[in-house]
Amino acid sequence: MKTIRVLIVDDSPTVCAIIRRGLQAAEGIEVIGMAPDPYVARDLIVKDPPDVVTLDIEMPRMDGLTFLGKLMKHFPLPVVVVSTLTQAGSSKALEALSRGAVEVVGKNVSEDRRQAFVIELVGKVRAAARAQVRGRTPAPAAPPTGSLAPLRAGGRHLLAVGASTGGTEALARILERLPENTPPTVIVQHMPPVFTRQLAARLDGLSAMTVREATDGETLTTGLALLAPGDRHLILRRQGATYRVELKDGPKVSGHKPSVDVLFRSVAEAAKADAVGVILTGMGADGAQGLLQMRQAGAETIGQDEASCIVYGMPREAALLGAVGTVVPLDRIAERICRSCEAVRA
Repeated sequence: MKTIRVLIVDDSPTVCAIIRRGLQAAEGIEVIGMAPDPYVARDLIVKDPPDVVTLDIEMPRMDGLTFLGKLMKHFPLPVVVVSTLTQAGSSKALEALSRGAVEVVGKNVSEDRRQAFVIELVGKVRAAARAQVRGRTPAPAAPPTGSLAPLRAGGRHLLAVGASTGGTEALARILERLPENTPPTVIVQHMPPVFTRQLAARLDGLSAMTVREATDGETLTTGLALLAPGDRHLILRRQGATYRVELKDGPKVSGHKPSVDVLFRSVAEAAKADAVGVILTGMGADGAQGLLQMRQAGAETIGQDEASCIVYGMPREAALLGAVGTVVPLDRIAERICRSCEAVRA
């Protein structure tokens, strides 16, 4: 296995040391340099390009967002943003993802949370090393814009979506196309707490649907999309003709909390053939087993194609299991969802 060579960009010597020790202790990862600001980072990248860059947002001389924009334009590399767990920090981290960063980690280096921070960072560095970064391949054709026409009455009344690495932008591309009367929607995106609240707000501004972070016991309605909080599993329950969500604590499932598998399994049980399931870009296998259960229960299942994925991990594992009914490029997933929801079940 090829060693992943990492450059750390952070103006805090303490944080740099914590990150360096954590990454160096992980098998197959080597820290090749540390830069206190983007100017030093630029010189190190030109001299010895790393496989992955970890990037702080708040830095002297040049902020991380400005540096990221320049990096993705002139020297595109996989970037993992290490951002403070605050509303302002999460907002900037989402902006970094929209500018080409592939992963985000909440910066929490206190003694009691340091080990969890390092474990998460190692996983996201591994994911970033496998990412298809914008700028390395010719740019795709411009995606369609604007929401689709309202749905006609159909046969499926629940949409469930799971995503990880690269998923924030994939979700944006899909939700900005879905019409206002899209069936009730539940979403799991692997992100830290606080970050999911900001993501929901950003998606709400892009979509004709109402998008918000889920609260425990909330009832789903047409045109409403609920995003799992970054530290809770989201479970779908059926009450008569309606659906509601439950938020649960507990251990990680398939390596994650929230887990796509937990969501999809609950959808398979509660909605059966009344649902459409979509698995998007991300590393690992979370969601594959759950999507298979959805398909076995009669749901329509859709997987993002390899060419449009930042990391073709989760959709690949689902396809290998036979969980994916249809493989669709990202820019056509919204249309496929609409057709699936409108189709009358046999």
